[in-house]
Amino acid sequence: MDESLFHNENYWVSCFNYFDEVRKDFNLPERLKFHDVTLRDGEQSPGVAFRAEDKIAIAALLDDLGVDRIEVALPAVSEEDVKATKGVVALKPNAQVFVLSRGMASDVELALECGVDGIILELPVGTPRLKNQFKDWTEDDVVNKASHWAKYAKNKGLEVVLFPMDCTRAEPAFFDRVMNEVGTLEAVDGIGIVDTSGSLTPQAAVWLTKHIKGMTGKRIEIHTHGDFGMGVATSLACMTAGAEVAHVSVAGLGERTGNTPLDETAVSAKTLYGVDTNIKYDKLYDVSMEVIRRSKFQIAQSKPVIGRRSFTRESGMGVDLIRKQPLAMFGVHPSWVGREAEYVLGKKSGLISIEMKLGDLGMEALSDEDSLTVLTAIKTLSLDKQGLVTDEEFVEIVKKVTGK
Repeated sequence: MDESLFHNENYWVSCFNYFDEVRKDFNLPERLKFHDVTLRDGEQSPGVAFRAEDKIAIAALLDDLGVDRIEVALPAVSEEDVKATKGVVALKPNAQVFVLSRGMASDVELALECGVDGIILELPVGTPRLKNQFKDWTEDDVVNKASHWAKYAKNKGLEVVLFPMDCTRAEPAFFDRVMNEVGTLEAVDGIGIVDTSGSLTPQAAVWLTKHIKGMTGKRIEIHTHGDFGMGVATSLACMTAGAEVAHVSVAGLGERTGNTPLDETAVSAKTLYGVDTNIKYDKLYDVSMEVIRRSKFQIAQSKPVIGRRSFTRESGMGVDLIRKQPLAMFGVHPSWVGREAEYVLGKKSGLISIEMKLGDLGMEALSDEDSLTVLTAIKTLSLDKQGLVTDEEFVEIVKKVTGK
């Protein structure tokens, strides 16, 4: 086995991922493409509202980052979204520009007016939606409308991705009918596995990808959510079965628990599976922070890749490794994803942390006795405030202990 597959200057992951026995049934694409939904599905995060200028600015960042498609909006939502879509098209990005389109004339015509490359053609397929939201729709309605508008859009020069909403909760026989009668149409370029409730397991995702691919022969795309914490795993499972496109959003923005995060999916595809993407990994953090700033969205400090504390060490055991050899501490090198490793002082710090902090602040080394006293004071303060000790507090502690 080529060790560089799992251990190189950028990352050091498990060698078991690359065992032939593990990968023997994989059908990996040469390159995983990303359909970014930050500006449309991501904006459905409660309280997030992008102005047109925000969407245009973010689209430019996404294009530079290397996403393959940018889904700007459902233009019918507002004039602001029409303005945003036309503005993104005017950028002439390397990425394709898509919009969401329902099965109706006005949506398709608006997509054409905006000058986009393609549409995500959404129709209800999941049983919960058909029974409770689209009560007047019959199965024939779904099939006929999907077929009609796919052909209409294709004849107008648009790329068409069939987006069977909530299909992972569809009645299986009806889902197969949609795939056989609509998914096989020449007008359909790609088919989305739309896991609206995020309830598909990775194992089921593998089966479903193969099942749809076998019926239609079309490009398979995976669109899922984080309701059960399975978004990244499910997307990558589909990839192992031959899916070529993952629908993702920056920082996992999206309604409820969010869409599948772009950063985690891109990093995992490359490091854990060896699948290339067009993403510039060292730009992931800066782009994510700008989207978070504009959206006023909050992410967990411990979130992989871009979380504030994802490359931070408090424990004193081996803390010096964050500088000497970060890959002994982290699965990916912080600099590869645009980050820097850091250490902080608190209850779990050790003498090495004291030594490093003294050096970083340009302070004189301490005697062994004074170092122990300083460490004890740091642990006490950390417990008292139930938090970390700042550099200013550290300096004051040292002054008190040394009398200088």
